[in-house]
Amino acid sequence: MGSLAAVEVSGLHFRYGARSILRGVDCRIPAGKLSVLLGRNGSGKSTLLRLLAGLLPLQEGQVTVGGHDLRRLSGRQRARLLGFMPQQHRAVFAFSVEDVVLTGRASYVRLVPRREDHEKALRALEQVGIGHLRGRSFTELSGGEQQMVMIARVLAQEPQMILLDEPTSHLDFINQARLLGLLRRLVGERLTALAVLHDPNSAFLFGDHFVF
Repeated sequence: MGSLAAVEVSGLHFRYGARSILRGVDCRIPAGKLSVLLGRNGSGKSTLLRLLAGLLPLQEGQVTVGGHDLRRLSGRQRARLLGFMPQQHRAVFAFSVEDVVLTGRASYVRLVPRREDHEKALRALEQVGIGHLRGRSFTELSGGEQQMVMIARVLAQEPQMILLDEPTSHLDFINQARLLGLLRRLVGERLTALAVLHDPNSAFLFGDHFVF
C-alpha cells in the first residue's frame, strides 16, 4: 500500500499560445515526503509547479490537492493548502524581514494582522534559524539569507504542502546544504514538499520521491 497522495495529476496539458509545454502529464506526489522534480531545461518543470500552485489556469486535465479539485478551491482555501516559493523574488520596497514573512499570513488576515499573526511570523523565522534578522531590511540581505526569509514566509502561511522552484539556485554550497537540510527537517515534521532541483546529487541525497 503506497503513501497517501498530497497531489494527483491526470492528463495534464498546457500551452503558451500555439506552443505545447506539457503533454499528457500524470503524476502522484505522496504526502509527508520530499519529492523532487527533475528534468532538462525548458521541459516545463516551473510551468507544472505554477499550475499546481494555481498561478496558471488549468487548460486540460485534472489536479487534486488533498483530495480537493484544484479548480474548485478559492484563493484563500488554496493558500491554506499550498505554499509556493518562486525561483526569483524581488522586493520593490525596503520592507523589514519580519514584514516580508508576515505577508505569508495574508489568507488569515481580515483587516490588520493580529497578535497571533505576528507570533506565527516570528515562530517561522526562529524555525528557519534567522530570528536575528527580523529587523533587517530584506533588500540588504545576501541571496542565501533572502532564500531563508522566503522559506519562513511560506511556513508562516501554514500550508499542508510547499512547492519550491529551484530554491538552491544562486546559493553557495554551504547555503544549499543548509536549505535542503531545513526542508528535510520540515518534512520530518509532517510537511509535504515538492521541489524543482537542478543538481541530481543533491536531489538523491535529500529527496524521498522523484518525478522525471
